[in-house]
Amino acid sequence: MERKKFVLLDIDYITENNAAVVRLFGKLVGENGNRSIIAKDKSFKPYIYVLPHDIETCITELEDLNIQKVEKVKKQDVGVLKEFLKLTLKHPQDVPKLREKIWSLDSVDAVREHDIPFYRRYLIDKGLFPMSEIQVEGKSLNSNFTSEEDPYIFEIIGDPQPLESGLPELKVLSFDIEACNPKGMPQEKEDPIIMISVSSNQGLRKVYSTKTSSFDFVEVLNDEKELLEKFVEVVKSENPDLITGYNTDVFDFPYIRDRAALLGVTLDLGVDGSEIKFMRRGFANSAVIKGRVHVDLYPSMRRFLQLDRYTLERVYMEIFDKEKKDIDGEEINACWENGGERLEELFEYSLDDAVAVTKIGSEMLPLSMALTRLVGQPLFDIARMATGQQVEWYLIRKAFEYGDIVPNKPSNSQIANRRKIEGGYVKDPVKGLHKNIVYFDFRSLYPSIIISKNVSPDTRVDDCDEENCYIAPEVGYKFLKEPVGFVPSVIGDVLQERVRVKTRMKETSDPHEKHVLDVQQEALKRVANTMYGVYGFIRFRWYCLECADSITAWGREFIKNTMKESEELGFKPIYADTDGFYATYLGSSDEDREYS
Repeated sequence: MERKKFVLLDIDYITENNAAVVRLFGKLVGENGNRSIIAKDKSFKPYIYVLPHDIETCITELEDLNIQKVEKVKKQDVGVLKEFLKLTLKHPQDVPKLREKIWSLDSVDAVREHDIPFYRRYLIDKGLFPMSEIQVEGKSLNSNFTSEEDPYIFEIIGDPQPLESGLPELKVLSFDIEACNPKGMPQEKEDPIIMISVSSNQGLRKVYSTKTSSFDFVEVLNDEKELLEKFVEVVKSENPDLITGYNTDVFDFPYIRDRAALLGVTLDLGVDGSEIKFMRRGFANSAVIKGRVHVDLYPSMRRFLQLDRYTLERVYMEIFDKEKKDIDGEEINACWENGGERLEELFEYSLDDAVAVTKIGSEMLPLSMALTRLVGQPLFDIARMATGQQVEWYLIRKAFEYGDIVPNKPSNSQIANRRKIEGGYVKDPVKGLHKNIVYFDFRSLYPSIIISKNVSPDTRVDDCDEENCYIAPEVGYKFLKEPVGFVPSVIGDVLQERVRVKTRMKETSDPHEKHVLDVQQEALKRVANTMYGVYGFIRFRWYCLECADSITAWGREFIKNTMKESEELGFKPIYADTDGFYATYLGSSDEDREYS
């Protein structure tokens, strides 16, 4: 058998001979480090859990359905050990087909973990993390390569093995298109693409267009069809691991798709030769290129940065404190039609857009990659997930590791009946100018409350005394002191890991290692700080109103008590918000020296 190591970039599954085949897309490590690999695993099967109230009757009723295997298993369900039936099915498409039939059986109380996509299930069960190295054993399916662009096709035998590795150094290709309409916004059916600019983190800087230029970075094509074909050729020859852009899910890729369809150009950009496709992610369709992770930086910037607007120019200024070249959209047509210096200016602007995306990606992609390695879901998905969704998938992975059953997504009726919680304590600011201001900050206040008070759905009880329970102020909800709950245990692990990473940051003198560790601790911080909020998010699987209300109640108590104690020491609180407060010091000059 052969052995291959590669960076896991992406994953999907296809159907071969009526069976599901998982495909792992990656970049080989070692002698063929620039070559792509597609590793196939035919062994993994989909499964779901059934909670029966009469287990033997249920097994009998299931015999009439197309189920490959039935096993009795015990799993923790919100702190209660229950006996489930694990049903292994033949194909992922059988899950939605059989789910309602199984749920309708008289002996079945619930069907669980039916809403975890097959490829995500594979990553969780196999303990694999995208953007990390893995090792597989098996056999080659195409030893004789016809081109350097051809991927290595490999059949996996046995389980893939995760390897210890740092953040991978990947080849990133950024792009931007220009189209123009004299009357306003370009329309795909009418207005051609006039130029495509590309930039890579390995030095590529080009603009492809149908008009000539004095710039060496401009390459001229005869018409729009050749322009699009050139773009496909560049993607294949460069063979990037990641393709980045700005608003490419909404504008650039849909525009390219529609123009290519009109002109008869095949957009076979995938490592496997497949064409670009669009999949629903959140509220929008996202462009998928098999084997090359497409990251639209626009939604990421909306999550990572707090800005008044999110134009490429504004984001570039925020990150680099420099202005990038800008041409108003209404002027692009005039630049194109008038030619001369205005056209040259447009070429510079177009290239600058692609280069700016490359630079922004070099700064921001490491955090998305670190979150990918932490949460354990593909970068394509992580880059389009809200922070709460990232936390949910992190908890789903941890539930598997701990032997807990995952709650189902709430139904529409459940969502309608869920209410939001009261927020943290806020003190209106004291008007006026203040001096000698200090800020009292609770480090990781809400995560710390969850851990110290063991706040979790599986530890909440109705009847308990103060010796064995923590009782939340104001709301009175009770939480067992022992055993440690599911969510507190997970957050505790996250915070301990962050402390470990920050300690390594202080110890290392290597600037690159320090930067990588800083990115890792920031990813851990984001996950830990989000876990409080999702308790009160009405679409969250682990939604628990009592938990959320209790956390904010303890938070308000801590803030108020600390403010009161600060007043006894000569401070006057002037503003408070959620997890900290500002105060001005009113003590004497001697006391000033004591506190300085």
